[in-house]
Amino acid sequence: MRRKKRLRPKWRNIIGLFLFIMLIVGGLYGFTVYNSFNKAVATMHEPLEDKPNKVKQTEALKKKEPFSVLMLGVDEREGDKGRSDTMIVLTVNPNNNSVKMLSIPRDTRTEIVGKGKEDKINHAYAFGGVSMAVDTVEKFLDFPIDYYVKINMEGFKDIVDTVGGINVDNDFAFTMEGVDFPTGQIHLNGDEALTFIRMRYDDPNGDFGRQERQRQVIQAVIKEGASLSSLSKAPDIFHAIGSNVKTNLTFEEMISIQKNYKEAGRNIEQLVLHSEGKMINNIYYGLVTIAEQQRVQDELKSQLEMNMETDF
Repeated sequence: MRRKKRLRPKWRNIIGLFLFIMLIVGGLYGFTVYNSFNKAVATMHEPLEDKPNKVKQTEALKKKEPFSVLMLGVDEREGDKGRSDTMIVLTVNPNNNSVKMLSIPRDTRTEIVGKGKEDKINHAYAFGGVSMAVDTVEKFLDFPIDYYVKINMEGFKDIVDTVGGINVDNDFAFTMEGVDFPTGQIHLNGDEALTFIRMRYDDPNGDFGRQERQRQVIQAVIKEGASLSSLSKAPDIFHAIGSNVKTNLTFEEMISIQKNYKEAGRNIEQLVLHSEGKMINNIYYGLVTIAEQQRVQDELKSQLEMNMETDF
């Protein structure tokens, strides 16, 4: 069993794009900015009808109880609903001031809740949207998902352009869609950033490498969006976010997280889900053993301070 890897310092203040919004609002003042943020939150907010305990969740945040979030990076294009190419589960515990983050590889074979069959976990979103994706991840991990944040990766380029482009560190040179990406620090506009995060097949780390680039792009957007030079762009940034991010988090809950869970974001631990690649009926899947699935479940349940003997 590999030892868990701690994120490098550049990741330690990230628990997802929803914190980007909260960190910005915490540092910006003025009616115009505040009004723009409110409008963005209203546009972003999409509750899940099959999650009725919203009042209980809101109160739990005020009481500083642990909570979980599913981040979905959805590759939506015109005429195509898309699949959740990125699935990241965050478990946040303010009592030990830590976040545990698990990236679930898109090819992971599991039961798709509501379809009655096993398939790649990222197909759940294509079959039944956010609700089916949440239900499937809950089944796979055996604990409830309190919140979701869905990012439209196709529209994400608008956010990148709004903040004036981003700088990222590229580990190895590659060319994709006619664009050259040399090694070292490179500056990307929106279209280039989207191409950068979509490359997978030439990456020696496969899907894990792609997930790493996606997180790096999100981190770079956070850095640029929170910089002083971006304060004048705040209304445009909020508009771009509102158009490309959906979540069941309310404005009140975002403020509670920003107020009560800030310290947890300084200690983020990335967990790795190990799987074995196998062709089944000419389709590639990542197979996770029962023991490995149990190991990850136990660690995340412990982080959420759940009784591991009790199903949710």
